[in-house]
Amino acid sequence: MITLKSLREIELMRKSGTVTARVLADLMRAVKPGVRTQELDLLAERGIRSSGGVPTFKGYHGFPRSICTSVNEEVVHGIPGSHVLCEGDVLSIDIGTTLDGYVSDSAVTVGVGKISAEADRLLRVTQECLMLAIEQMHKGRRLGDVSWAVQQHAEAHGYGVVRELVGHGVGTKMHEEPQVPNYGSAGSGIVLRPGLVLAVEPMITLGSREVRTLKDGWTVATADGKLAAHFEHTIAVTEEGPKILTLRDIGELAA
Repeated sequence: MITLKSLREIELMRKSGTVTARVLADLMRAVKPGVRTQELDLLAERGIRSSGGVPTFKGYHGFPRSICTSVNEEVVHGIPGSHVLCEGDVLSIDIGTTLDGYVSDSAVTVGVGKISAEADRLLRVTQECLMLAIEQMHKGRRLGDVSWAVQQHAEAHGYGVVRELVGHGVGTKMHEEPQVPNYGSAGSGIVLRPGLVLAVEPMITLGSREVRTLKDGWTVATADGKLAAHFEHTIAVTEEGPKILTLRDIGELAA
């Protein structure tokens, strides 16, 4: 069942999103060669809890950490640990905050030090996919318009669009209806109505769109070992248009 949020609930989600955005920005600033992914996880947990929130991911279906850190060919759900970031890596950070009972969810992919032009282009196009999708989130449009915006932009650049993993509704739970695929047909799907809050999250690959799950049972990586990128915002459909609830102060394209 799809739940529409009241203006009061959207404001509560905005407060949660502000914590998520601030902590994610701090993590982005902390990424550099020599940093272990578990250091980022500790920084995230401290930041969320000091703001009165709870890390949404920690313990979710048994997930052991507060954030996901996925390196290079890892698409999503990487578990922070002893891995040391190296110059030229790309790192996807996915983070969620529960504050006053409401969840916000966001992700970004960043370069570690100087990255290749090929990697930089993948990150830029994936972020553009997200912003183009958000531009479709006006009342009266359809969910397929959001999905189509991601797919057409990624594939126009020759990239793969992961199909096994999708965005989702978000509210008092991290995963609510509806699912938000990153592929689809314009003009299809449910009508977008004010109060609908979605976590839209393009997951784009440099090569094939096929993925596999690693032995840890969590980390999803590209089947061909090529790079992947992941960007995500929590967005509310409002009478005035889409409202990004997790907007950061760094690393954003024009919103």
